[in-house]
Amino acid sequence: MAIRSNSYYTATVNGDSDYPTLTGQHSVDVVIIGGGFTGVASAVELAERGLKVAIVEANRIGWGASGRNGGQVTGSLSGDAAMRQQMRARLGDEVDDFIWHLRWRGHAIIQQRVARYAIACDLKHGHLHAAMKPAHLHELRASFDEAQRRGMGAEVSLLDAAGVREHLDSPLYCGALKNTRNLHLHPLNLCLGEARAAQSLGALIFENCEVLNIVHGERPAVVTAQGRIDARQVLLAGDVYHKLEPRQLKGKIFPAMGGIVTTAPLGELAAELNPQDLAVYDCRFVLDYYRMTADGRLLFGGGANYSGKDSRDIAGELRPCIERTFPRLKGVPIDFQWSCAMGIVINRIPQLGKLSNNVWYCQGYSGHGIATSHIMGEIMAEAMTGTLGRYDTFAACKQVKVPMGDVLGNPLLAVGMWYYGMLERLR
Repeated sequence: MAIRSNSYYTATVNGDSDYPTLTGQHSVDVVIIGGGFTGVASAVELAERGLKVAIVEANRIGWGASGRNGGQVTGSLSGDAAMRQQMRARLGDEVDDFIWHLRWRGHAIIQQRVARYAIACDLKHGHLHAAMKPAHLHELRASFDEAQRRGMGAEVSLLDAAGVREHLDSPLYCGALKNTRNLHLHPLNLCLGEARAAQSLGALIFENCEVLNIVHGERPAVVTAQGRIDARQVLLAGDVYHKLEPRQLKGKIFPAMGGIVTTAPLGELAAELNPQDLAVYDCRFVLDYYRMTADGRLLFGGGANYSGKDSRDIAGELRPCIERTFPRLKGVPIDFQWSCAMGIVINRIPQLGKLSNNVWYCQGYSGHGIATSHIMGEIMAEAMTGTLGRYDTFAACKQVKVPMGDVLGNPLLAVGMWYYGMLERLR
């Protein structure tokens, strides 16, 4: 049985998964490969539409990035500029409205699902997008102005340096955009709760069984070491964690390793450092992000490693960032440290497509996976039940494929991040 990461989320899980391994032969309408957010969100959507669904997970539900991330649900879409450019040919002047409404759709899906299925996942509102230099303030002002134009006036506010200090006991920031529509939560408990919701709707869920092969044809199938599931359609939703279908998918998505730590409980200090219990990330291209947990710890992540290799000392790398952000936490004990592999695509546009007539794939959220995976789950469920509008908009986008796959992909990402880091320092 796969062992989960030594994370705060694992230590505070609300009843871990214990689904069987696939044995024998089964038949369903849709079989989904991957038990992360894309897989379980799509399963719920399809099951709610009355389809018989199965999920096949190589490890355990929420084992990868879905159960290890920073837990922030924000309206930021990685690749929105590239989306706007490519989608304009199809959508025309409606492209800006399409992208704006897309930003917030994941929030609505998650909140509705948490309420409908009574999922306990520490769901809270409130977020700061924090400026570390004056150049960042221009970006925040543009975001604020757009939110005002689109009727979000009651949910957003611009803070100057003094305003930030009222929300965070930190010397780092010269301003921030406060957004009370944005969310933060316990992602592993959300993913496991959604899996239970799918199962309650009749979905079959199998863990600890790696898919060895996808059989294409009029009635496709997935094959594991001990079983097989035949279906009318297959959805490959494994993101960066699988090596299936390399002829078509190799070179399209690459792993970036993010490190996260959680301190010991801070007691009353937690409310002194972050009195409104907000999630925070800064405006840099390679950013720090953090929030308080339900039991008053600081959960802090940052410093993505684009080599695709794990850091050997995540706590050692992030402690200086924590102490720079909150000087009162100098020397604070760190109880948990773990890594999170994010699926990065070159142009940052989520990749939706078909491998054959009835075998689909969906992947690549480039560090914005909680909200985006739920949006894409809804879009894929629409497409697989005959409503192709939003799917076609994404599928028509050009997907960048790097020759030689990981051999060139991760070094190119590392060079690109160095370049953007240099630009950041010059701003």
